[in-house]
Amino acid sequence: MRRVPSRTRLAVACATAATAALLAGCGGDSAESASSSEDRTATASSSPHSGHSGDMDGMDGAAMGDPSATPANRLPDAELVEATLEPLDTRPPGMDDVAGTAWLAQSTEGTTVTVSLTGLEPGEAYMAHLHERSCSTDNGGDHFQFEKGGATTPPNEVHLMFTADESGAATTTVNNARRTGDDAVALVVHPHAAMDNRLACADFEF
Repeated sequence: MRRVPSRTRLAVACATAATAALLAGCGGDSAESASSSEDRTATASSSPHSGHSGDMDGMDGAAMGDPSATPANRLPDAELVEATLEPLDTRPPGMDDVAGTAWLAQSTEGTTVTVSLTGLEPGEAYMAHLHERSCSTDNGGDHFQFEKGGATTPPNEVHLMFTADESGAATTTVNNARRTGDDAVALVVHPHAAMDNRLACADFEF
């Protein structure tokens, strides 16, 4: 068996810790921070970076969003809820013009979520998650989970990851085989590089 030099082991440990630190947070309580630290990074965007939407860290990119998928608001025979994304006070400086719409559709096929935004930083990556509380309550509270206390990754949670195009716009869609019912009440958008800075939120009114 080939031994790995101690310096190499140290470098790997440091890289792992840095990645966990980057993904930690999401602006909620300690449970929320632990949840976000386990998020997998797979990019699916409406920008030229969409070629990077493949498998990263074992997570299929389609589980995090597909800009070419049929949007939730265009699905036939689905129960559709539309919500306007509003900037949050926790947004990073210079993000006052962020605006957009989120759609949540439910059918016999499960749940489809689409998010469309403008006013983003061109070329920057963002993540959105379904949350279990309204925007006015702790900025959405914790992530919505189909099985509370279960896995913090899809398909137990609904995540969307996307990169803003050169105009600062982005649209992506994700599908989940299960219905959320009325338990997922909000969608929260975060900059990927600063997950604690919740950027915008939309309330779904069922």
